[in-house]
Amino acid sequence: MQETQYLIDYFALALTHGLLLIALLRLIGREDVDIDPPVSDEEPEPVAPAQPPVSGAAARRAARKRRRNA
Repeated sequence: MQETQYLIDYFALALTHGLLLIALLRLIGREDVDIDPPVSDEEPEPVAPAQPPVSGAAARRAARKRRRNA
């Protein structure tokens, strides 16, 4: 009876490792995995600074942070 339990464990290990091997082989065979997209020479647009919160917990945290960094 104990041997059946080991058979199921070996089957589960073989199944999962086999599926991982198939996925790895399919990834290796893909052409688009090795190709990097072209880099554009354009500079990104500057992002406007965020407005500080006016009230609430976020405003208190921001005020403490400003005092600490001052």
